[in-house]
Amino acid sequence: MSIFEYNGSAVMAMVGKNCFAIASDRRLGVQLQTIATDFQRVFKIHDKLYIGLSGLATDAQTLYQRLVFRHKLYQLREERDMKPETFASLVSALLYEKRFGPYFCQPVIAGLGDNNEPFICTMDCIGAKELAKDFVVSGTASESLYGACESMYKPNMEPDELFETVSQALMSSVDRDCLSGWGGYVLIVTPTEVREHVVKGRMD
Repeated sequence: MSIFEYNGSAVMAMVGKNCFAIASDRRLGVQLQTIATDFQRVFKIHDKLYIGLSGLATDAQTLYQRLVFRHKLYQLREERDMKPETFASLVSALLYEKRFGPYFCQPVIAGLGDNNEPFICTMDCIGAKELAKDFVVSGTASESLYGACESMYKPNMEPDELFETVSQALMSSVDRDCLSGWGGYVLIVTPTEVREHVVKGRMD
């Protein structure tokens, strides 16, 4: 079993009309044994920027703490929040710095940039960025997430429709992966508000 599959995970982000959704499952396992069913994989950087970390849970928490530290330094120096594109470059550099003993995480970054333009991207454990205009996925359920998102996505969705699409894609995908699941956590971010939803899923 790959180290990336040790705890199991499913993280995705999708773009709507001047909004985005970022979602994850809630299972923390040790291989096939479930340890917790309320594990957090999506973290807030600032009001319009979030990061989801799939992969090894311990590395995800360590990496998040380092990213918060770097973002706070940036806020002190620049007196403003970091743009999503800048933050993606920071994460990429931080991961590449440790390329010979990497953090076993595959981040999904989602944020609202200038003119509330949604930005999403993902990268591998050594920081090779993959930018997208529609959706990005990572984690052990990524193969089924690709299929579900590919068939359900359509451009310029309003926040309510985006929530429905993301929830259905996540729930149908984690049902096909035994290492992730136990419900989902969905964030819908618009220029004026952030909506958090906990989605109930199969508990097996």
